[in-house]
Amino acid sequence: MGRLVPAVTRALDILELFLEGDGTLSAPEITRRLGLPRTTVHELVTTLAARNYLVPLPGQPGRYRLGVRPYQLGSRYSEQLDLAAEGQQVARTVAETCDETVHVALLEGTDVIYIAKVDSTHAVRMVSAAGRRLPAHCTSVGKMLLASLPAATLDARLPLDTPLRAMTPHTITSPQELRSQLAAIRDRGIAIEQRESNPDVSCIAAPVRDSAGQVVAALSISVPMIRWSDERRVELEELAAKGAADLSERLGHRVRAL
Repeated sequence: MGRLVPAVTRALDILELFLEGDGTLSAPEITRRLGLPRTTVHELVTTLAARNYLVPLPGQPGRYRLGVRPYQLGSRYSEQLDLAAEGQQVARTVAETCDETVHVALLEGTDVIYIAKVDSTHAVRMVSAAGRRLPAHCTSVGKMLLASLPAATLDARLPLDTPLRAMTPHTITSPQELRSQLAAIRDRGIAIEQRESNPDVSCIAAPVRDSAGQVVAALSISVPMIRWSDERRVELEELAAKGAADLSERLGHRVRAL
């Protein structure tokens, strides 16, 4: 790895400060937070403003916000994103950590479509494939995605007066019971499905968000019942949430500081 250029590093440190708080800063605030000399901050801010990376706030002399150039760079980055490819990379990292099968899926109508998958190395593991479709109501990824829908959209796709298709004896077929589960999933941010789509497998899923904060996919970890336990569930909930957060970050999602 080559040598880092101090001036470039400092300029990037300044830009990244604008990701926090209300997105506006003055030169003295930047100086205090980064511990840099005042003249250095002045020169860097002047340069960034000249290149449209920062712009002065109207009516507030000496205060800045991000300019149009970071937006243009971010837009170009977004254009080059491939959710399936990014999902495959994150799924591989998660699978290497837990040695269970990991999926990333999208919602299409009332089904989920798996767009990325990495297998467990165990002899006993879930058998599936990228491109496979399953009813959303009986999968953890599907429940996570259904929980993100507006109520009117959910009612249109899965009417309250229409029983749900059973995939196993454990599948929830009551639309009312499903909605109760979806409410709990929205509160927890984690979806769990036990033997509803496969009688020998349980799954845990977490939401994947895009740069606008919208849920666009879900990441799941699938575990054969012979390796399922309450202790294992807790471990995998944390891992699924971290994997989904990592993928969300790759898609441009940023958690706002409180």
